[in-house]
Amino acid sequence: MARTVAERSDVLPLLAEVFREHGYEGASLSLISKATGLGKGSLYHFFPGGKEEMATAVLAEIDGWFETNVYRPLREADDPKAAVATMFATTAAYFRSGRRVCLVGALSLSDARDRFAGRLRDYFARWVEALAAALARDGHGPEAAGVLAEEAVGGIQGAVVLARALDRPEVFERILAGLAARCLGDA
Repeated sequence: MARTVAERSDVLPLLAEVFREHGYEGASLSLISKATGLGKGSLYHFFPGGKEEMATAVLAEIDGWFETNVYRPLREADDPKAAVATMFATTAAYFRSGRRVCLVGALSLSDARDRFAGRLRDYFARWVEALAAALARDGHGPEAAGVLAEEAVGGIQGAVVLARALDRPEVFERILAGLAARCLGDA
């Protein structure tokens, strides 16, 4: 049964979950229609470019969330140590302690990678750069800050995969705690 959606943005969280669950290639319009409750005509009304436009809009929504809640606080906070600690807490909440697939990471590993390469690369590069900047302001040398930031972002992504594969969210939490300790100088 079709439902009324007032804004295009209302459907983005539903689309994100379809892409998380089925991947880009597996997310057929039938699955998308079923998950969103929208008929194909309504979907094309909101997204004339079809599935690619839907995925692009979802990626833009995720990017906006990370810019507001992760990247900008890391770049602009007066207390870089507090900003890094908050990044780990925010990230744990966003990925639901490893129970939520990182859609950007999943697309980076899929056949759709080339289609969205710029957006995917930008998401990870901006995260690493923002974290490296905060770590450098906290006293890590520039090169060490960059390496540690890459290890932290890569570790977060790996923790999502491992926790989901094992169905053990505590693995995600433990890995994030270890990464946070290293970044904050508590290790």
